[in-house]
Amino acid sequence: MVFLTTVLLAGGGLYLFIILIDPWGGLPLSLPLHRLPVTSNARFTMPMLALNHRFDSVMLGTSTGRLMQPAVLDGPLGAHFLNMAMNNAQPHEQYRLLREFLRHHASPKVLMVDMDRSWCLYGPKQVPLNREPWPEWIYHGSPWLGYLHMASLYALQEAGNEFMLQLGMRHDHYGEDGYTNFVGADSDYTRARVDRIFAAWGPDRMRPPPTPVEAAPAMREYLPLVLQAVPETTFRILWFPPVQAIRHNPQGSMYDSMVEACHRYVASIAAETPNTLVLDFDIPGPIVDNRDLFWDPVHYRLMTAARIMHDIIMAVSDRNARSPDYAILSHQAKEISGKTE
Repeated sequence: MVFLTTVLLAGGGLYLFIILIDPWGGLPLSLPLHRLPVTSNARFTMPMLALNHRFDSVMLGTSTGRLMQPAVLDGPLGAHFLNMAMNNAQPHEQYRLLREFLRHHASPKVLMVDMDRSWCLYGPKQVPLNREPWPEWIYHGSPWLGYLHMASLYALQEAGNEFMLQLGMRHDHYGEDGYTNFVGADSDYTRARVDRIFAAWGPDRMRPPPTPVEAAPAMREYLPLVLQAVPETTFRILWFPPVQAIRHNPQGSMYDSMVEACHRYVASIAAETPNTLVLDFDIPGPIVDNRDLFWDPVHYRLMTAARIMHDIIMAVSDRNARSPDYAILSHQAKEISGKTE
């Protein structure tokens, strides 16, 4: 009885600690803390960020969209962005994140979607190289359900991390607008180091397609859902991030054919969607052809991110603007009005 009582008291104390700290900010009864996202798997923290009513616009994508900085884009685009891009976020996950955002922001001003090659290459709900769990219970819309999932070692670990952050004993966390710099500073760039990274990736070489290639199933299933989930008043920006030239396969290869089919599909569906702009940065030119603008074949540097954001602002602000950095695949769009005060 003494042993059982000790276990119950210890376990109850730890559980009480978890639900009071509430590391993912979704429980109805917890301490009124200014929580910051500390969990590395953003699938747990994005719903907490989406609760903030200061946001009126949203970004979706994978790691290739994480360097889009709300602080840079907000003013010129007249928006308050939450960057919900996550590492290895698959199309079905991005759609689910958008639905979560729309629960709290029914009429977003701007929707930006990073059309990473995860959109172009994979089938529905295929999760390549992705071992991060998806906590569906957080997305059910019932905050009380969370109490059933707090009695876990992972919840205890993250509650401890949040507690140390609150005490000032930990300083590393993710941004409240979803932005976090996950690549090295430009000052740390060395060509020798990057050459080793590039050598480990190498080019993709794939056989020619046996039949004409259609857009990937994930693209055909989820992109229409994403575009139709927001009202017509939402300004939609679809953009293909640059991939360094070493990853561009010979014309006619399977990989090249799948990417081309993806681009054609996006352009065709965007042409039928009002208030939509499609920019393709994955074209031969001053970004894609320059290895010194990338850390590895698919992740670009901060200076490259700044250049892309400048190009997006220019393309939105001036319908006639052109740049060798990108191609305009569709422009069923009107300029954004009502700049941020």
